[in-house]
Amino acid sequence: MSDDELVLVVPRAAVVEDAGWQGIRPGSPESFLATVAARGSHRRRGDMERDPDFKQVIPYLVLRDGERYFLMRRTRAGGDSRLHDSYSIGIGGHLNPEDGGPLEGLVREWAEEIDADFVPDLRFVGLLNDDETDVGRVHVGMVFQGDAAGRAAAIRETDKLEGRFVAPSDVAAVADRLESWSRLAFEHLSRAAGR
Repeated sequence: MSDDELVLVVPRAAVVEDAGWQGIRPGSPESFLATVAARGSHRRRGDMERDPDFKQVIPYLVLRDGERYFLMRRTRAGGDSRLHDSYSIGIGGHLNPEDGGPLEGLVREWAEEIDADFVPDLRFVGLLNDDETDVGRVHVGMVFQGDAAGRAAAIRETDKLEGRFVAPSDVAAVADRLESWSRLAFEHLSRAAGR
């Protein structure tokens, strides 16, 4: 990660109206992808981390195995001490010019972060906006859900992360330590499942 890395951004006004919204908004991925194609550009990450007029586009995959979630915990070996011992149910990252687009970038992130002999089918859940955190103010998530369907999946960077499939109740038990996007995604998917 470098401040000079070029990342895909869209103008905030193109995806979040003035009043803003918090959480996940279901909708059509085609509409957002059309906005990205028409209004997106690659800009220097260091500048975009401080410019709330733009939203960095982050594809974000919640991996499931049936009802179970792939829950990850950041270890103390990770670089950012603010994230130590926090939990996540999302896999994703910034998009670079060579990715081609959000879906291709998500497949790259999957291959970098997860050790598995498959790529799950991706089902679009919605756009995620979180203006309540400094990080969230400059990012927008394209949330997808994928099902391992009984196939094995593991963390690649085991020095920084631990991960395994757990019941929804196990995710709920660490809800106060979930990263904000994971908390919002878990709450949305739990409501959708009627929990």
